[in-house]
Amino acid sequence: MDFIQTVIFAIIQGITELFPVSSVAHGVLTPYVFHWNLDPEFLKEHFLPYVVMLHLGTAVALLLFFSRDWVNMLRSLFSGGQSKSRKILLLVIAGTIPAAVIGVVFEKTLRHLFSSVTSAAIFLIINGLLLFLGEKASGRGTKEVEELGYGQAFIIGLFQSLALVPGFSRSGSSMTAGFWMGLKHEASARFSMLLATPIIVGASILEIPKLKSGMNGLLGMSIVGGVLSGIFALLAVWLLMRWFKTHEIKAMRPFAYYCWIVGAIVLLSVYAF
Repeated sequence: MDFIQTVIFAIIQGITELFPVSSVAHGVLTPYVFHWNLDPEFLKEHFLPYVVMLHLGTAVALLLFFSRDWVNMLRSLFSGGQSKSRKILLLVIAGTIPAAVIGVVFEKTLRHLFSSVTSAAIFLIINGLLLFLGEKASGRGTKEVEELGYGQAFIIGLFQSLALVPGFSRSGSSMTAGFWMGLKHEASARFSMLLATPIIVGASILEIPKLKSGMNGLLGMSIVGGVLSGIFALLAVWLLMRWFKTHEIKAMRPFAYYCWIVGAIVLLSVYAF
């Protein structure tokens, strides 16, 4: 990918990784929409680690935005008693387990099976339905994160695993599951972001070393993309948390509408032209 493509891709990835609109689907759709003829070798061997490098920028943004939470959770490991921060840390661990296990076992299979433009558009529309109907069916939650049970955190983590299929959003799936577990909108968004961080960091650790054997300039472009992705992810999470803080009902609807519109336009472009 050249510099301009990297800038465009990084901005889109930084925003869509945290907004509930599926960054993986946008990773599939962006080259299609902009008519990029990417090197087949790059797509086969280096696209995933390249994208993961961009996601690492997102992880840094999340660590910065929720730094107080992570510092408090780490401190809780060395303090006596059962503090609120320790409970949240254990909940994050419980929620991370299913996504980590399913990701290691099924990630390559799922990504290869459903990585076409058509399937990404279809699942993006289904993701919109999940956001719209899931929030509508959940009612208005009252719980804070620390009031979750460990089994409930595990279920939220299972829903996070839907993001392995391009079109389903990691944050959208986990936030919707959080609504069903009775979390407030802001609390559900916060727990979703805390859950995303270890998954993204873990994927980065596994995939980034593969860039060393990539094409000339790929590592440098990936670093540029990671920085840009992190900047726009920081902006995205700030906007998202403000949005959910002030919209306790119907907060998911704009994102659902977006998924339906984009998915429908892509499907029309594929089959009508």
